[in-house]
Amino acid sequence: MPATPSLRRAFAVMAVLPLLALAACGYGSKAQDASSAQQIAAGAEKIDGLDSVKIGYFGNLTHGTALVGVNKGYFQKALGATKATYQVFNAGPSEIEALNSGSLDIGWIGPSPAINGYTKSSGKNLRIIGGSASGGVKLVVDPDKIKSVKDVKGKKIATPQLGNTQDVAFLNWIADQGWKVDAESGKGDVSVVRTDNKTTPDAYRSGSIDGAWVPEPTASKLVAEGAKVLIDEADLWPDKKFVITNIIVSQTFLKEHPKAVEAVLKASVEANAYIGAHPDEAKTAANAQLESDSGAALPADVLDPAWESIRFTDDPLASTLKTEAEHAVQAGLLEDPELDGIYDLTLLNKVLVAEGESTADDAGLGAE
Repeated sequence: MPATPSLRRAFAVMAVLPLLALAACGYGSKAQDASSAQQIAAGAEKIDGLDSVKIGYFGNLTHGTALVGVNKGYFQKALGATKATYQVFNAGPSEIEALNSGSLDIGWIGPSPAINGYTKSSGKNLRIIGGSASGGVKLVVDPDKIKSVKDVKGKKIATPQLGNTQDVAFLNWIADQGWKVDAESGKGDVSVVRTDNKTTPDAYRSGSIDGAWVPEPTASKLVAEGAKVLIDEADLWPDKKFVITNIIVSQTFLKEHPKAVEAVLKASVEANAYIGAHPDEAKTAANAQLESDSGAALPADVLDPAWESIRFTDDPLASTLKTEAEHAVQAGLLEDPELDGIYDLTLLNKVLVAEGESTADDAGLGAE
């Protein structure tokens, strides 16, 4: 079902607002260096002749690969004398705009912004070059008001943003229940209330929402406020796997600086290997980077369950991105997208082979 003209205008506004909000500090806030871990090793050489590589990510645990990579110094180590610089973003549209403008080279981002960014540029501006995380999304509810799935009907449920990854997933789930909701207004059998993740716990505490379909750590923050997990989105997917975070790069940077891109991917694979081998230490490193970036670490009752629900992976889970795009089309949030060429996994698979790991598949959506 094609999006209505008014809905497309709403998406144009949605893409602009985060940029205005971040105008005072550029596209995103600069991340704090992780002390000595960020020092350039003596005798190191620049990669591709670059002075720096600009890397972006969100201050979410679903971006744990990037958080650990920054904190443990993996990116700087892989880039040698080319300085790794970082920006922390609050919204997908602002990160896509930074990538398109050249103020960002490589970024960690959710599937919906990647799909939107790719399709709006007619496939000219970005590529997905690797995976990062699966899972970490839940429907959490007020147990006094919602005791079962059928009780969600008639309630007010928050999602982070109109058309974002969790918004699309929730609208698709609502449709699966046979309920009707106008995607643009959020009104219908369920009231979908678009609420920034930072303010969702306050909205829940005040009673202005009855629950939320949100990523970690917001879901666990709500649980700490007394909410209960009604649905773990992973349970709705085959093998409980679905993409929540990918790695993207501008096509220009990929073409001109493949060695630098390969270095960042090598560091990402190294970070994920560390997470798999040392989950507790990696969790601590991710939380330390969150604290460095935002000034506040997560308490254990939020950090521990949130981290446990995320699966970190080098595989971009391309087939699930295709499914998520189909869900957005069915909800009326996206015209049928042309996704051929959105992936280029050549350098990722080169790194994986060198590490003795299995290669990743692009589900037929790879660049020629």
